[in-house]
Amino acid sequence: MKKTTTRLADGRELIYYDMRDDAVRDELDHRPLDPVATASEIRHDRLLGDSVAIASHRQARTYHPPADECPLCPSRDGRLSEIPAPDYDVAVFENRFPSLAGDSGRCEVVCFTADHDASFADLTEEQAALVLEAWTDRTAELSQLPGVEQVFCFENRGAEIGVTLGHPHGQIYAYPFVTPRTERMLTSLAAHREATGGNLFDDTVADELADGRRIVLEGEHWVVFVPYAAHWPYEVHLYPKRRVPDLLALDEAARTEFPQIYLEVLRRFDRIFAGRGGGSEAVPGGGSGKRADTARTPYIAAWHQAPVRAEHRGEFALHLELFTIRRTSGKLKFLAGSESGMNVFINDVPPEAAAERLREVASE
Repeated sequence: MKKTTTRLADGRELIYYDMRDDAVRDELDHRPLDPVATASEIRHDRLLGDSVAIASHRQARTYHPPADECPLCPSRDGRLSEIPAPDYDVAVFENRFPSLAGDSGRCEVVCFTADHDASFADLTEEQAALVLEAWTDRTAELSQLPGVEQVFCFENRGAEIGVTLGHPHGQIYAYPFVTPRTERMLTSLAAHREATGGNLFDDTVADELADGRRIVLEGEHWVVFVPYAAHWPYEVHLYPKRRVPDLLALDEAARTEFPQIYLEVLRRFDRIFAGRGGGSEAVPGGGSGKRADTARTPYIAAWHQAPVRAEHRGEFALHLELFTIRRTSGKLKFLAGSESGMNVFINDVPPEAAAERLREVASE
């Protein structure tokens, strides 16, 4: 991997990650951009004890542009974008409309490929491995920024999720606090240690392997399963079999196997509803997508890493949670009264049935 760091016209950082060591990234950003002006602030909720980012400037962010005006495509044929190069492998840059900025953290955009009509599932194993390297490198650098407490790499895919740019991309948030979801995991981890002397993550993975009914895919170094109390209709968790706190701690064997496992899981997600009335979906922003014969399942993919300065940090287990809000063909799972009002999820799809379906589609 070759890493090249440069600056956009308004001063934001842009990083290229290339598979070829001889790649030259010297293109300049010639757009007449004004300096980025943000109004992001963090407010604490005294009743719930969590934090809310107030970011009114995001109302002006780019919203479903046509494919020929996509800001994440390379700069070609006289059209200038966020990426000055005419082509790229993986590119990461500071978000022009960040939810977190300055003392309130940092937000970055990760472009997985220059191909506008692709998706992560279309990547080769070599390309997926490069994205993993980019996630790892950004985690390392963002963790060193003053005030950053947690680094969160994630991908939103699909208009149903709320994605406003159809180009295959993800984001990275560097939070100035430990997120509520992670705080709850740490609390459960500590309680389990006190009660049993064991590690909650290790015991959860061991229990799933022993039960077997919810295992979707197992490799030498990774295991994928639908959790016992899945919140979402189709939800899987990917764990390295050797517990590590973050992406930086993965060994080479796990890094090598990850693209094989993850790409297979993503492709199965795209096949869940195929042939069941799911139909083919247009990619937001134009184009019909590379795999017009399958429905592109909307999903969120979220890496859970140990907070930067957490006590007992080594006991936390890196894992990726992947889920879709689609519960069946043409129907979405909405977070209504119980979920939104009381944070009590109601799942219409039994986890064992979801796992069985995800095993079924391996050969479709």
